[in-house]
Amino acid sequence: MASKVSVLLAAFLLLAVACFPAEARSRGGGGGGGGGGVPGGGNLKPWECSPQCARRCGNTQYKKACLTFCNKCCAKCLCVPPGFYGNKGACPCYNNWKTKEGGPKCP
Repeated sequence: MASKVSVLLAAFLLLAVACFPAEARSRGGGGGGGGGGVPGGGNLKPWECSPQCARRCGNTQYKKACLTFCNKCCAKCLCVPPGFYGNKGACPCYNNWKTKEGGPKCP
């Protein structure tokens, strides 16, 4: 009985070890560049968010608020849409993050 349990446990551990690295590869290495595991995430590095948000918020009269929320969204999604306005379809995570009231969270 004990030997059957040991064999089953060993088989389970081997299966788990064999499957885990394949899962990490399918997510883009588990960290940098794949949106941090966030569905719809982009491939920016965290330090690239600030200049991308400065570009995105360059033409708004509400620059401080735009930069605050853009940087928060970029930190989560690792993506900033192109242009000054709209084009959110390029970053699904950025587009789908909503406020409690259902409005867009990201500029």
